[in-house]
Parts: sequence; structure tokens; C-alpha cells
Amino acid sequence: MTRTADGPAGDAEHGRADRTADSASRHRRPEPVFERAIRVALGQARTVLHVRAGAEASADVGAGAGAYEPRDRDLTAVEPPDEALPFADDAFDAASSAFTLPVWPDLERGLAEVRRVTRGPVVLLTRDPARIEDHWLADYAPDVLAREAGRWPTLDRIVDALGGAVTTTRVPIPFTCVDGFSEAYYARPERLLDASARRADPAWASVDEMTAARSVAALRTAIEDGSWDARYGRLRVQPSYEGSLVLVVAEP
Repeated sequence: MTRTADGPAGDAEHGRADRTADSASRHRRPEPVFERAIRVALGQARTVLHVRAGAEASADVGAGAGAYEPRDRDLTAVEPPDEALPFADDAFDAASSAFTLPVWPDLERGLAEVRRVTRGPVVLLTRDPARIEDHWLADYAPDVLAREAGRWPTLDRIVDALGGAVTTTRVPIPFTCVDGFSEAYYARPERLLDASARRADPAWASVDEMTAARSVAALRTAIEDGSWDARYGRLRVQPSYEGSLVLVVAEP
């Protein structure tokens, strides 16, 4: 029998959504190092168009709807565009977005529109899918990272859509990173044994519960028997990690 959203199935779905939102608020906070990188890339821009995920899509990217908004500027926030933006050509000094590209409904059209209304730099904090599976978590949760890599557009696709002069720079992830996607815990594997931390990362929701459980069990065993430290223990004292995080800056 099919139950409506106000029945048991709907209650369960709402419960999962509430737990995910709570986990995100606890484990996916804006990382100051990343905020600083975005601020520097924006330069002297005064008016900034910021593309944010929106309330519903935030669970799919992990960060909150208002994450990484450059609040020290004259800010206009929009959700990822799939049609013409209601602004004139070159209306803004700069544009920015962080961790949102997987939920853009039409990436090429959206980036073209952002480029059209921006006379200065377009600054995007994103992940390079070619590097996501290089992380040690692939040893224990290969399906999780494979699905995660599939969510993110390639850098070539982003560059082609933006046009102009585009630079891509890897952004080091600090040891104490507070924005809890998988690479944030490069030196703290125990954090990924926490179900709340995993719920905050949409990568884990991309696989079925049995696959996720097997992956967590494999990681737990490796930590407890010392094999994780034997292979990766050096990371516990490494101040930063260069993984898949990339800052894309496009000039017209």
C-alpha cells in the first residue's frame, strides 16, 4: 500500500531530511581558508553575484544555502540559473559560487549566463573529479568515491563553458578543516566512523546502506588493527592536504 507524505513513509523521509540538515549544520561550516581564497580571487570587486545552492539543493552539495557568500561586498544571491538571469550584461563586478556545480540544472547555460552578467572575474570553488578517487578513502569506500567523482563536472567542461582566460588552482585543505566533505578528514579518519559526519557528506548517500556499512566496517577495522596508520599515519601530522579542491577564476 502506498502511503502519503503524512503517513509513516512520509514521517520517515522527513526524519531523514531533518537528520541530514542537522548533520550539515554541525559538520559543514564555511572553512576560513576557503573563504579567504575566494575573497582574494574577487579582488577589489564591489558588486558580486553569488550563486548558492538553495534550501532544497543544499543537502545534495553538503553546504548550507548561504555558505561562502562574500558578505563584505554588495551581494546579490541567486540559485543556479537554467534560463536567462534578470540582469543586464556586465551588471556585476564579479561572481562567485562554492560547492554548488553538481546541482546546476544546465551547467553550460548557467555558466554562460553568469559570464554574461559579470564584467570581472567569475570565481568558482569546485572539485576536480579526476582527483577525487586519489584519496585514501578509495581503499575502503571505492563505490562512495566513484559515485562522488561522477557528480562533479570536469574542469575542461567548466573552462569551456566560461570562455575567456581561465586559471585553475588547487586549494590546500587545512588539518582543522571545518567543512566536512571526505577530504577534510584526511588526517582524522576516525571522524568518518561518526554517522552524523557521514550524513553531512552527500557522497555517502549516493550508495545503498549495505555498501556504506561495508565501507565503514572496512575503515573501522583498518583503524583498530593499525593498518590505516601503517599506510597513512604520516598524514596525522601533515598541516594541509592538496586533494581535489580547485579554485577556478575566469576573466572575460
